[in-house]
Amino acid sequence: MNAGKDVVWGFFNAISERRPEDLVAYMAADVVDHNKIIHGEADEPGAAFDGIRQQLAAFDPLHVRVEELIAEGDRVVARVTMSGEHTGTHPRMPRPVNRGFENEAIFLFTLVDGKISEIRAVSDRLGMFLQLGWEWPEID
Repeated sequence: MNAGKDVVWGFFNAISERRPEDLVAYMAADVVDHNKIIHGEADEPGAAFDGIRQQLAAFDPLHVRVEELIAEGDRVVARVTMSGEHTGTHPRMPRPVNRGFENEAIFLFTLVDGKISEIRAVSDRLGMFLQLGWEWPEID
């Protein structure tokens, strides 16, 4: 693997192994996550750390299985399968439903100085909401 792929692999392992304290090894302090994890998170530098902690609080377990990594220059694309069970709370999610989900996602990471500086992603959120029995969120 190349260095960028190693960083992204480590990032997903830290999430799956519930080690949010280790994310600083993979993400720049001012990382910008353009992916609205559920909806409404700010594109502010560093907000991704809190967004991931909120996801870990809401889903236990939460696993990210890396299916494919492609790297070119300072970019890494990851195709992943995410799965988990909604057992906790999250500011933008309904109360726990204790149901599971599995969906696919594609992430595009930009790396600077060996750390993730920017994240963009698309995933099957509709499928996730349907599997969990959630109502589709209204956009403010």
